[in-house]
Amino acid sequence: MPSNWENLDEPLRESVQHNVELYERVRPALKLVTRDVLLVLRDMLKDSEVTPLFVTGRTKTVESFKEKISRTEEPLEPGGRRLLKFPDPFRTLNDMVGIRVITKLPAENAAVANIIKRQRQLFDCRGDREKDIGSIESGTYGYSSRHLILRTIQNEAVKEYQQVFNPEVTPNGSYFFECQIRTIFAHAWSEIEHDIRFKAEDPRAWTPHFDRQFTATAAMLETVETAFADLHERYEEVRSFWDTDGEGAAPLTPNRVRDVWRTLLPHVDRKVDDDWGWASELLAAHGLTRTMELAGLLRAEQITEVRKALDHRYSPGPDRLLDDLLLWQFGTRHIDLTAEAADAVPHPRRDSLLRRLRQIERYRVTQK
Repeated sequence: MPSNWENLDEPLRESVQHNVELYERVRPALKLVTRDVLLVLRDMLKDSEVTPLFVTGRTKTVESFKEKISRTEEPLEPGGRRLLKFPDPFRTLNDMVGIRVITKLPAENAAVANIIKRQRQLFDCRGDREKDIGSIESGTYGYSSRHLILRTIQNEAVKEYQQVFNPEVTPNGSYFFECQIRTIFAHAWSEIEHDIRFKAEDPRAWTPHFDRQFTATAAMLETVETAFADLHERYEEVRSFWDTDGEGAAPLTPNRVRDVWRTLLPHVDRKVDDDWGWASELLAAHGLTRTMELAGLLRAEQITEVRKALDHRYSPGPDRLLDDLLLWQFGTRHIDLTAEAADAVPHPRRDSLLRRLRQIERYRVTQK
């Protein structure tokens, strides 16, 4: 498949070649602009509430510039000559300087964009769009990224570039460039896709099956991103349970017990109803009234020990497992506080708890 440049007729080639030669001349100065905005953005994000994995930048190569400005579009009138898509590239192209901000999770993209857009003394945001919106709305998969078009304000490196570009015009330090914000997964996908689709050494080396594979991998990566985002959200929620001045101090109402349990032990939730009142009462009997205290009781290693000690014939539901955990931790005190009186007749709960406590005691002896 011939390149865009090879498809041009002679008059269009002359125009493109002129711009390519000009770009070749000014590119060293433009590289200094790239370096300057890159350092500014790195410094801006270094101590922010969201720390990207890395921030990188590039100045478009001469070959890439040449190929891009060689793109054409349909003529205005039927039978006419094709037209250059970018007849004035230095005025219309915003990606000659490109910055990439690479994040861990999709939610961080919006946070980074907001941080950059707030720095109005440095940059004026003239464009902000999600590159994956079209694929989402069409039910397909593809490239996912947040694209900002930023304009520098009174930038000294830009002024030097403008002097090189046209010494007869007073420089104003204003220059448009592109800042892409995307996750590490989207970054890997886009880099590989770009290398194969646009930078292949032999443009003829192509098959439609590549499109299918790119679509499939984009779908898989979106699933992985979603899973990591859910994992991070759960981590933040669990971490909050140990915040003594925040969520950790929240009172253990029946609904709160339910929510904490389902967060920490989502695999143990086979209750026949949604009444968590009894669980709340069991905890309150021992003075356990705060979220942090329930989180401490539901430690994984303690649950493992209880399961080994009691060797349940059936996997216990939340009520039974909570009862066993309290029995493990408080022993006879749990029986006295929550079972029938010793002289009551009958006393099935007391009998059950005593039997289970003996199992626990025997197990502890074997572990010494």
